[in-house]
Amino acid sequence: MSSEKNSLLNKMRSEILQLFKASLVPVNPYEAVKKSIRMKGNLLTIGSGDEPDVKLNLDDYQRIFLVGGGKATAPMAKAMEDILEERISDGYINVKYGFTEDLTRTKIVEADHPLPDQNGVDGTGKILRLIEGAGENDLVFSLISGGGSALLPHPSGGISLEEKQEVTKVLLKCGASIDEINAIRKHISSSKGGQMARAAYPATVVNLMLSDVVGDRMDVIASGPFVPDTGTFEESWRVFEKYGIEDIPSSVKEHVKKGMDGIIPDTPKTGEKIFEKVYNLIIGSNFLALEAVRQEAEKMGYSSLILSSMVEGETKDVARVHTAIAKELLKTGRPVNPPACIISGGETTVTIKGNGLGGRNQEFCLAAAMDISGLSQRVVILSGGTDGNDGPTDAAGGIVDPLTLERGMNLGLVAGDYLVNNDSYNYLKKVGDLLVTGPTNTNVMDVRIILVR
Repeated sequence: MSSEKNSLLNKMRSEILQLFKASLVPVNPYEAVKKSIRMKGNLLTIGSGDEPDVKLNLDDYQRIFLVGGGKATAPMAKAMEDILEERISDGYINVKYGFTEDLTRTKIVEADHPLPDQNGVDGTGKILRLIEGAGENDLVFSLISGGGSALLPHPSGGISLEEKQEVTKVLLKCGASIDEINAIRKHISSSKGGQMARAAYPATVVNLMLSDVVGDRMDVIASGPFVPDTGTFEESWRVFEKYGIEDIPSSVKEHVKKGMDGIIPDTPKTGEKIFEKVYNLIIGSNFLALEAVRQEAEKMGYSSLILSSMVEGETKDVARVHTAIAKELLKTGRPVNPPACIISGGETTVTIKGNGLGGRNQEFCLAAAMDISGLSQRVVILSGGTDGNDGPTDAAGGIVDPLTLERGMNLGLVAGDYLVNNDSYNYLKKVGDLLVTGPTNTNVMDVRIILVR
């Protein structure tokens, strides 16, 4: 490769990293809360538009509690503490290990993600006990962000944590969608699917959410602890049938079947009185992150296009669609004239068949690298998780170009073997194409960027 081409590729790799960093700015959890809540005297107005969604007079409440869970919840709690200060009576939040802040009135419980652990169960128990003690004249602020479903586990009935973990592992491995996983989590848990609203009733609840789900469905974000649930025990059972999952712990089978038979109550639904004083608001989403990329790319001189914030599907298939767009840009200059920046978001899935290490963003990048190998050296592709974590790794994703496979071959690596073994992390690490950011303390799904010059 000539030094001129090498310089261009390096410049594009630097630009695409800058664009990913730009995506994180508007979904900064602290700033999202501060922009959404304004206080004048004791009057609190909540909402991002000119006309607030909620108006509350703090003189009407005896106590204010702060609860929640998720990867971005600690900075959200920091913002709430800075706004409300000594007005907060007590609080508990569950966060992923390392995703913390220096809080003064809110207790932090660090727990595991994506598989729940005992810390998560204990912390959720403390949250439930706190809000169960809230009365009609109390106000509860709930701070929910991506990862909240795994970080707010509280098994129902006789289900143990280990059994719940076993079910989660099976669902992740079989390629079930996040909606399907959350539907089952709600029905084997006592903290999801509106059940925290049931616990907090008759207190007033303001539930602020950073969305990490496709389409920003409130009942899916962290499995909707304060949101009416649309699912049923019957639908949960159908997920097991759809993927042919038969190795289910007996306690889970018995619990779901009791629900199907009406022996135990289903999750609370729309119209129930427990939701009369519950306000659910989304204060940050994937589209905001994509729009920030678009604006920054335009400043760099790229013609930019956001495909969608709702991309789902098998990761390798989604990668091929994106590389097809890159090839079209090189050949015809469509759908926008180069230099071009194509942007998408959402959350794909990986059906695990190997025993390697990686995540959906790294697998996307490895599949994309194989597809663009040998193209003109004017293409760079990034895929990264906005939380800074991709699967069980220390990487957020990857950055690849048409020479990624060449770098691998020079090291004696066969990219296809790594892809089949779901070992994208080790391949990208060896060729120097990992995207490593560290924890970002936010989470609004994934950002994918294609640059073509």
